Amino acid sequence: MTTTPRRALLVIDVQNEYISGNLPIDYPPVQASLACIGRAMDAAEAAGVPVIVVQHRGPATAPLFAEGSDGWQLHASVAARPRAHLIGKTMPSAFAGTDLALWLSAHEIDTLTVSGYMTQNCNASTIFEACHAGLQVEYLSDASGAVAYENGAGAASGEEIHRSFCAVFHARFAAVADTAAWIAAVRAGERLPSDNIAASNRRARAGLAAA
Repeated sequence: MTTTPRRALLVIDVQNEYISGNLPIDYPPVQASLACIGRAMDAAEAAGVPVIVVQHRGPATAPLFAEGSDGWQLHASVAARPRAHLIGKTMPSAFAGTDLALWLSAHEIDTLTVSGYMTQNCNASTIFEACHAGLQVEYLSDASGAVAYENGAGAASGEEIHRSFCAVFHARFAAVADTAAWIAAVRAGERLPSDNIAASNRRARAGLAAA
């Protein structure tokens, strides 16, 4: 692995369904995360970091992301920006049934920066698979977002889900940072700092003991 990261920016499922459709992003506020996604894409383009856009599709009868529907369409802020590659997917992970792994290998990418929607589903699936494949992974906490859930197992707000997943990612699977910190690292040719499970748990236990 080279000292300077060979990055690609992955923009997952920034589609109208999450903005004006049937699955609105709850946290962070979607207009704020859209602005950060745009800044990340612009910074990547300026730095020569390839941008890969991912678009989820469901069958025509699906309640979400039905192919050809307005909800399936890429949001204008992403559709209008340059990209190196476009991936269509039908499963949560951007690797499942796509050419993403081959594309990254062909372009000698060792660091995958993940942004887009949603934190607990497609983003998490992609991050876990990228980590298991040996890639360094980064996650842009303000250029992504979660929706709230309530089901037979319990309920959680979008904020609770997003913050919890970010803490889990940073402890093992991805270096989590905001867009400004990532842009600074890209410009400096540096890696983002990461953490580990042992230290993350030690801090949590110390905090509980001190409370």
